Amino acid sequence: MALIARHLMITGRVQGVFYRNWTVQTASALGLTGWVRNRVDGSVEAVVEGDEEAVEQFIALARQGPPAARVSAIDIRPAELERMTSFQKRMTG
Repeated sequence: MALIARHLMITGRVQGVFYRNWTVQTASALGLTGWVRNRVDGSVEAVVEGDEEAVEQFIALARQGPPAARVSAIDIRPAELERMTSFQKRMTG
């Protein structure tokens, strides 16, 4: 099982639509760790760590997000593994 980490910048209508809560629930259900936060520019930022297949599945789901969200783009970059132990919401950055 290859562990990977990805840094995501999600843009569109992703604030005020429970996107962060959805992210925590979805990532945790897939056995992923990491964090998510709103950004002052209206985007959502996340770091997702875990099994490569689960991370890819999360990214595919993140393109839709919760029902009220409208994702216009996700910028995906490799990230360093921090080996976090859970998935958390962080303060706005």
